[in-house]
Amino acid sequence: MTIWEADFYRRPLRNAAGQPLWELLLCDQQRQLILSAMCPQPDATAAWLTGQLRSHFAAGVTPPERLRVFRPQSLSLLQVACEPLGIAVEGTRRTPAIKAALLARASAYAQMPEYSSEAYQPLYIEKAPPAPLPETLWGDRWRFGAMAAGDLISVFRHRPVPILEMPTELLPVQLGLASTTPIPGVILEGGRRSLQIARWLQAHQPVSLHYRTGDPDGLILEAGLSDRWVIATTTDPDMAAAARTYEERQQASQGLHFLLIEPDDSGQTSTAFWLLRPDPFGS
Repeated sequence: MTIWEADFYRRPLRNAAGQPLWELLLCDQQRQLILSAMCPQPDATAAWLTGQLRSHFAAGVTPPERLRVFRPQSLSLLQVACEPLGIAVEGTRRTPAIKAALLARASAYAQMPEYSSEAYQPLYIEKAPPAPLPETLWGDRWRFGAMAAGDLISVFRHRPVPILEMPTELLPVQLGLASTTPIPGVILEGGRRSLQIARWLQAHQPVSLHYRTGDPDGLILEAGLSDRWVIATTTDPDMAAAARTYEERQQASQGLHFLLIEPDDSGQTSTAFWLLRPDPFGS
């Protein structure tokens, strides 16, 4: 499958009439620039985007089968623009090529005569405070765990798990991790609600899990493009100590960790498994 990454958003530039300029930027997954085109803000519509893409493809460029977009404000516009072209558009934080391109271009914008001298954060996404998980999705128990990097594939790739998310780019071998490296994780026993919880999580696209100290401490799920959820809270000092080990292991595993949903503590069956890693660009 041919996948490109895309962004369409306002840049720190203005035209001669003082109108903010928006830029359509496309990259392939090898971080090669495919297309850059700008328009004044009044023209920043789905129709303009469709026209730009059609013109580009008319010049002999083969369209991708999928576009990945990290910015919520870009997603709906690009979905509408790509529908008549038959290109699927996916919202995901995992867009390293386009994010690297935006960071690289940020300093170049400051050298352009159209630069408006405004504060510019190319990857900034506004996020609301973490929301509590609905009570209907609370599990029976949760705990921290770990698994050797070399065991991840053998344990889960060949096991009947209804929901299994192990992106190739997150496999330990792709990150250069030794097979003995402990990969930390969170194990949630969902009881009768295991599949319901797993389906909800799948729909909300888990990205990473981190432990936040406070009163009480909380386990925070980063999900979707900008969502945050409080998965669990605790005042247990033993859990706080386990959390410190969990965070230390994440540092040693380049951020790689997992979320495992099980119906009980038998370890015989699993409902869902996700390999997770924080966005290295922090957006």
